[in-house]
Amino acid sequence: MTQAFDQLIPETQDFCRRLAQNNNRDWYQVHKDEYQNRLKIPATHLIDEIRPKLAQMAGAETSGKLFRINRDLRFAKGKPPYKDFLHMLWYSHTNSPAQIGWFFGIEKDRLRIGAGFMGFEGDALTAWRQAIDGPSGADIARDIAAQLTQGAEPRGEPQLKRIPAPHAKDHPRGELLRRKSFTLWRDMTSPKTNLPQAIMTEFERLAPCFLRIHQAMH
Repeated sequence: MTQAFDQLIPETQDFCRRLAQNNNRDWYQVHKDEYQNRLKIPATHLIDEIRPKLAQMAGAETSGKLFRINRDLRFAKGKPPYKDFLHMLWYSHTNSPAQIGWFFGIEKDRLRIGAGFMGFEGDALTAWRQAIDGPSGADIARDIAAQLTQGAEPRGEPQLKRIPAPHAKDHPRGELLRRKSFTLWRDMTSPKTNLPQAIMTEFERLAPCFLRIHQAMH
């Protein structure tokens, strides 16, 4: 089965480069079967291949999805109608207030891997702040620092300008407390064979950090 994915990256990148140069409905309709057969179907199989491996690693039921190629232009005014990339997402459905997301993306000139919590709301935001401020907070910060040293990067700047009350204004983990989501991302080297294992190897690098956060939020 793993050999079936060997052409997914080069064929996706080739398709996405051509789509970027011809991002319109007429071109896509002519090439729709190519997208379905060479990108969508193998990507869906890849999601299914990885899902039980992630479930075992995270110790939780896991679901996965392939993002649609067409944009909803009601919410993306001024953008082209189609996405010139292929993005996949898995969620580990833990008993924490927030679910861990695992991301893999094939883009025109790179591969992206990521994991984390896409957004904290309500109880999840409270649990995140308690985890960062609590007994595990220093260990979480060290885990994150180690990931950054290995080339990972957080997505975007903290959403809040100030550290939220009741935490001290000079809290040592204030940058994390100002976040309302937390994910880490890195570029991934394109594997020559066994794409599922290459993706899982990257997820295994990220897992200890986010499983610790999950445990602290529980």
